[in-house]
Amino acid sequence: MQDLPLADADDLRALARQSAAISVACSCRSAESAGWISLPLSLQESQLADVATLVRDPYDEPTFAEHHPDGTRYESADAPIAPRYYPYNRCNVARCTLCSRHYLRYMEAGGYFVDRRIRSLQDPALVTDPA
Repeated sequence: MQDLPLADADDLRALARQSAAISVACSCRSAESAGWISLPLSLQESQLADVATLVRDPYDEPTFAEHHPDGTRYESADAPIAPRYYPYNRCNVARCTLCSRHYLRYMEAGGYFVDRRIRSLQDPALVTDPA
């Protein structure tokens, strides 16, 4: 298992500000990922390098409760990023190796499938840390 530093809400806001300031074109932006999406085929996983994690304890089963105080949904582009809630509590933070934009990503596993999911980290105002 890879040892990654634990990121908190302040760290995520800082990374979102950094990503928002990047204006260069990059293949990592080929699919709109402001809300959660499946990892697009156009984005090679090798282009993303994990730099931090939101998983507090890899041996504990985190909650599946989501945080949507304003009626947003999981896939909403304006859904809050709440590190202690699903799916953020299962995420790593990855950086594009070409342009340095940051993304949240995790693996969704169902009864018959595995799906790598990704969401861009670009709006610091969406990061929240409710108890």
